[in-house]
Amino acid sequence: MKFRYLSYTFFGLILTVTANAQTQPTPEKKPSTEKKPTTTTPPEKNPGTEPAKGTLTEEIDVVRPYKPVLADAAKIRRSPDLNTYKVFKPNLSYLVLDKRLELNSDITQLQAQPLQQAAPLPFENNYVKAGIGNFSSTLGEIYINNGPDEALQLGFFAKHLAQSGSLNKQNFSRQQAAVFGKSIQDKVTINGELNFDRLGSYFYGFNPEMVDQNPDPRKQRFNTIGLKGELLKNYDPESNLDYAVKADAYAFGSRYDSKETSFALSGFFNSVWKQFNVGLNSSLDFTSTKDSLDIGNHIFRANPYIKFQGKNYKLSLGLNFVQEFGTEGNTNLFPIATAELPIVPQYATIFGGYTGDVLKSSLRSFAFENPYITKSIIDNAVEKSNLYGGVKGNAGAGFSFKGMIFFKTIENMPLYVNSRYGFERYEIAYDKAKVVGLEGEVNVKASETLTWTGKIEANKYNMTNQAKAWLKPGLRLYSNFRLSLNKKFTIDGEAVYTGDRDAFTYDYSKGIPATIENSRVVAVKSYLDLSGGAEYLVKNKLGVFLRVNNLFGNKYQQYLYYPKLGFNVIGGLNYSF
Repeated sequence: MKFRYLSYTFFGLILTVTANAQTQPTPEKKPSTEKKPTTTTPPEKNPGTEPAKGTLTEEIDVVRPYKPVLADAAKIRRSPDLNTYKVFKPNLSYLVLDKRLELNSDITQLQAQPLQQAAPLPFENNYVKAGIGNFSSTLGEIYINNGPDEALQLGFFAKHLAQSGSLNKQNFSRQQAAVFGKSIQDKVTINGELNFDRLGSYFYGFNPEMVDQNPDPRKQRFNTIGLKGELLKNYDPESNLDYAVKADAYAFGSRYDSKETSFALSGFFNSVWKQFNVGLNSSLDFTSTKDSLDIGNHIFRANPYIKFQGKNYKLSLGLNFVQEFGTEGNTNLFPIATAELPIVPQYATIFGGYTGDVLKSSLRSFAFENPYITKSIIDNAVEKSNLYGGVKGNAGAGFSFKGMIFFKTIENMPLYVNSRYGFERYEIAYDKAKVVGLEGEVNVKASETLTWTGKIEANKYNMTNQAKAWLKPGLRLYSNFRLSLNKKFTIDGEAVYTGDRDAFTYDYSKGIPATIENSRVVAVKSYLDLSGGAEYLVKNKLGVFLRVNNLFGNKYQQYLYYPKLGFNVIGGLNYSF
């Protein structure tokens, strides 16, 4: 230990001496004035090294004395005592406050500050609309419901439209009315509707070859009273079960005692298990038709299926069992398979499938599609096979598209042909057909102010017995748009193109009823129907509207011998309340 202390002392002494040496003042150097003798030694005579003449060579040595000065050193005589410990004990003082805790149990409960009630928006769900136009056109429409209560909706709707053309008895009228309701419960939603639909017209058919053949057209009228009800299970994130039940009934009648009644009950059940959906679609339909014959057209359907949804695809397999019973009985069993596969995730998906079904025919559906039919036999069409495939997708919420091709085999496909008893009447003929088709649709919603839709349908028919697919066009185009320039002014437009068709008719100048020997085929030209409308809000609740149909006044026929109205305009007022 003593040796270590001596080492510390020695190194401390050296550091002190060094510091003093660095701080010692250095005496100022004075230039030397002493003259040094200069000695010139002649060089040796060497021919090779003899300097040139006139060159002075000499050697000078400068010497000055070196006198180092050392700083004074002093030894530190005190060494630290590392074995002595001195405890520091500070003097502390405390001040304790003797304060009693007071509990006040009578504190008034805080009251929540009520939010400022926003002014309710004006209730404008109800409206009345009325207008008039050329061709003696009259329009009336009303809609009323109970209010903004989303859990309970009750309402009433009615509409009237009547027009009268330039031909003899070229009159049309239609009246619709409905009372509806909707109730959203905790677990289910219930919908109901009672409706009435009336369509009135005349058999005003006009044949340029027989101008006087139909001097007093007969009147026709179709009435339908319907009742609908539906029960749906509400979405429950904790439940894997889903179901719905629907009932639909109607009574249909015509001016000439044709009648049809129907009651249908349908529903579905679906259960989710992991990545699988297992379910059943089923329906039971009782329909009785009294026309040229009394027919019982009843159908039972059962469609069990299983669906699998993988990470990048969807697959569905099932069976469609259809039993027809009543006047005739037929049993049909169709396999069903569908699939979807994204090719550009979230943007484009290819899809395809194979299905089959029985397509129910009814007197009501035929009458509202072609009001000039007379008593006919009702038979169901059977879609034996439907093989289809295509692509669908979207580019955000503002653009969507779908396109597909299909190959169908249809038995008993209904076709409209002229009656043997007059060119102003139509009957229904049935035939087996193979159909190759293309369908496409594009929807664009650029913003809340502009929407546009375009559709295309192209079909090629290969008939078995009939020469052509009568009155069925090979091409149909449809487009519409709606543009809201501001909150007060809105315009819309619609374009419908129907390609050339062929009609089956007779040469009635050779006698009525016509014979098959006098039958002939007449080409029905294609047509383009453009229409448009505009609405302007004059005040908060009062507005005006204008509607133009057949903008270019084209003369065309949807059904042979039945020309459509030309350029027609309807304008009027609408009021919201």
